[in-house]
Amino acid sequence: MIYQILVVEDQPEIRELLSKYLKKEGYEVFLASQGFEALELFDKNDIHLVLLDIMMPGINGYEVLQEIRKVSEVPVIMLTARKDEIDKLKGFEYGVDDYVIKPFSPREVMKRIHVFLRRIYKEDDEIVYVHQNLKLFTKKLVVTKNEEEISLTAAEFKVLEAFFKHIGQVLSREQLIEQAFGDDYEGFDRNIDSFIKRIRQKIETDPRNPKLLITKYGAGYIFGGEK
Repeated sequence: MIYQILVVEDQPEIRELLSKYLKKEGYEVFLASQGFEALELFDKNDIHLVLLDIMMPGINGYEVLQEIRKVSEVPVIMLTARKDEIDKLKGFEYGVDDYVIKPFSPREVMKRIHVFLRRIYKEDDEIVYVHQNLKLFTKKLVVTKNEEEISLTAAEFKVLEAFFKHIGQVLSREQLIEQAFGDDYEGFDRNIDSFIKRIRQKIETDPRNPKLLITKYGAGYIFGGEK
């Protein structure tokens, strides 16, 4: 299952930061900058969790939460700069599940989301990473291209999974070995080049002119293209 997360936040820098981290974790993300837009997105999509700011133009987060609770028990995590106990009590009275105080660590928010989704929807730790026409399923050990499964060895899967977890980042051979195999790796670092070549044959439209898995000469490789 690919979980759908609704982020309701009027500050664009926070909204985009959360979106970046959520997409990196394989979630589908919907963004709203104010309350009415959030309710419209919630009504039109199968939202699994809401990140909800309190102070917004139009209707505030408490009012959005009240409307959501009329129709759904979806988990809601409130984002707030307010630390007063009375504000938290008000949110819990309306049905909020958790609070995150600004400024916050995006990694902490991702961890809280993961805990809620696993507990509420009672699935195992399957995470689905998505990039363009590729999907990687961490527990099934499956990768699909255009919804069709492609054949990867266990080592190729581990290398590709490392790339999915670091989309847009340059990874050296040493970093790939550490991320994919840890301390158990006994091969040569140049073996990574062979893995890359075989992975390109399976995921690229034109392996000789790769657009997804690109070599950064003198540095390593980057997955996700140049952007």
